[in-house]
Amino acid sequence: MTDADDLVLDFSPPLVAVLLAAERSKGAPLDEAETLAVRDDAVCIRVPRSVADAMAEQRGYADIDPERCWEQWQDIRAQFDE
Repeated sequence: MTDADDLVLDFSPPLVAVLLAAERSKGAPLDEAETLAVRDDAVCIRVPRSVADAMAEQRGYADIDPERCWEQWQDIRAQFDE
């Protein structure tokens, strides 16, 4: 398997959508523990990176990296507040 086709986690629905729904349901920003709990409970599969990249291109945006979930969510959620 090449680097382009190593296996990566792909969330369905995308993790960013799951986090946004959780935050809207709560009615307040998620804290770090809540964000990581949502990530840990979200549905995902392992797919080749090329498949994940193609799905992100079709969707129109890249999802949050689950390893950097908290940091990336802080950056992305600020866009929804604007």
